[in-house]
Amino acid sequence: MKPTLLVLAAGMGSRYGGLKQLDGLGPNGETIMDYSIYDAARAGFGKVVFVIRHAFENDFREKIITKYNKAIEVELVFQELDALPEGFTLPSERVKPWGTNHAIMMGEKAIHEPFAVINADDFYGKESFQILADALKTMEGGRDKYCMVGYRLGNTLSESGHVSRGVCQTDQQQFLTTVVEHYEVQRKGNVVIFKDQESNEYKEIDENLPVSMNMWGFTPDYFEHSNKDFKEFLTANVSNIKAEYGIPTMVNKLIQTKTATIKVLDTPCKWFGVTYKEDRPSVVSKINQLIQSGVYPSKLF
Repeated sequence: MKPTLLVLAAGMGSRYGGLKQLDGLGPNGETIMDYSIYDAARAGFGKVVFVIRHAFENDFREKIITKYNKAIEVELVFQELDALPEGFTLPSERVKPWGTNHAIMMGEKAIHEPFAVINADDFYGKESFQILADALKTMEGGRDKYCMVGYRLGNTLSESGHVSRGVCQTDQQQFLTTVVEHYEVQRKGNVVIFKDQESNEYKEIDENLPVSMNMWGFTPDYFEHSNKDFKEFLTANVSNIKAEYGIPTMVNKLIQTKTATIKVLDTPCKWFGVTYKEDRPSVVSKINQLIQSGVYPSKLF
């Protein structure tokens, strides 16, 4: 059975000011997401499930999905604020989405095989999809043995300003032990530095350390763990209108309780995205270089 790709796109409408303005960065108006779908299809993924909101479903079907119909099977699921377990009600003042792990949970009925999770607006690279697809194919029928693609810190920086990155700490077998958020990460001369939150000073950091860019591999039992844990999260946080149920919350709990393991898979790929508007010309240039070197055709679909 081929693995499935789950794309977190529920924030897309608001982030881009409506889907009509989805940024075309490739020579024929291709978006970053187009490159991810192309890479996933050729790496051996059999289906793409998009997590979106009902508010832009029609736009999404018309402008996005029609492109992929011949390349790969596509399904839509929806993340809404009121998608809560039985017995819980939505606080009337809540407007913030419940977070990335809540978004994953929306895929439960559509996914019955090992699956990958990515952000809609991050460029992950051809090799990363192949590495993840190969790992997922070995996970068929298993449970509690997950993985993530770890990018080398120096391959994830913006040329236009500092970024925050979740630096992965691993054991000797490359299993994830924890993810520690580092702030104001940037290249300065020949080194990479970050701002230490305790001392308020900038410190050097190894640019080859693995970081999480939200590229995960799970088996369907992950939904069971999430459903159970989300109820506990809501019981503790339902009245906190800013509380978010993110993927690191669930993953760290699974690791700490020794319920599951997460293998960190190294990738040589350079991540990129439009963190700052000034990043756009650089991203366009990098895509053109990949086309010229034969990694992508000039027209994807």
